[in-house]
Amino acid sequence: MFARLLQPNKRDFSSLSEQEILSLAISAEEEDGRIYAAYADKLRDTFPGSAALFEGMAREENEHRRVLLDMYRAKFGDNLIPIKREHVRGFIPRKPLWLMEHFDIETVRQQVWEMEVSAQNFYLSAAKQVNDVQTRKLLGDLAEQEVSHQKTADELEAAHLGDEEKDEEKLAAHRQFVLTYVQPGLAGLMDGSVSTLAPVFAAAFATGSTYQTFLVGLAAAIGAGISMGFTEAASDDGKLTGRGSPIKRGLAAGIMTTIGGLGHALPYLITDFWTATYVAILVVLIELWAIAFIQSKYMSTPFWRAVFQVVVGGSLVFAAGILIGSA
Repeated sequence: MFARLLQPNKRDFSSLSEQEILSLAISAEEEDGRIYAAYADKLRDTFPGSAALFEGMAREENEHRRVLLDMYRAKFGDNLIPIKREHVRGFIPRKPLWLMEHFDIETVRQQVWEMEVSAQNFYLSAAKQVNDVQTRKLLGDLAEQEVSHQKTADELEAAHLGDEEKDEEKLAAHRQFVLTYVQPGLAGLMDGSVSTLAPVFAAAFATGSTYQTFLVGLAAAIGAGISMGFTEAASDDGKLTGRGSPIKRGLAAGIMTTIGGLGHALPYLITDFWTATYVAILVVLIELWAIAFIQSKYMSTPFWRAVFQVVVGGSLVFAAGILIGSA
């Protein structure tokens, strides 16, 4: 119900017909093929072996598209339904290469794994939904073929991230941890830490009361946590994307949002106004550093670039709060 409220212009996957599912699969394979071809172009000069690997994956995606087109044409004619991932609830749109601020093997490894897990889940879900035997068999076969692509991430790691052997199950668990907990938790921490700065410091400088400021901060943190948690849980049920339980992701986002907001509200339990304010400012700096560290460690963002991004954004919100509170 919440997903429909938050995404009113999207269709439920369960409502798609066989014709729409095949059209969606064709569109998805076309997009993935273009992404792998772009990876190949980007890596060709530095890592020619990996570039050849992605060229082969792009050809496989194109072959999947051809087989799906043949099936579609035989059953429904030559006119495809113009449906894409962004038209269906539960799909996370692919991030094209030109939007990636930081490009390296680790970033590619994580995204390839996410793409192929999502593709496999899509085909498995689609196969269960259609009744035609031929179509169900084709979708099931494609799901099996997508599994082989997931191993590409491990091949990239073995080739470029050192000789130390890593257990495959641990790698999968780490990637799932990033998807289910780190990504929504980081989004929540950023939202809670930054968005609540303005109301907390505006209340502080407007009232001069540490207790009233604490109450404002507490309300802002809890309210933002509830909102962020419900938004994350309702945005994706995890069945198609493989991002895991919406409850777990919602809790991760909601709890970290609340923690981010409470961090600079709790110092106002100190009765002396300026002592509380100085401590709160120190906490804000620690929060921003923590966000930059998590982005660097788990999201493949260069540390100092992450610092610059969060410091600039946080400083603007912080200044807005003080200016409004002092007016």
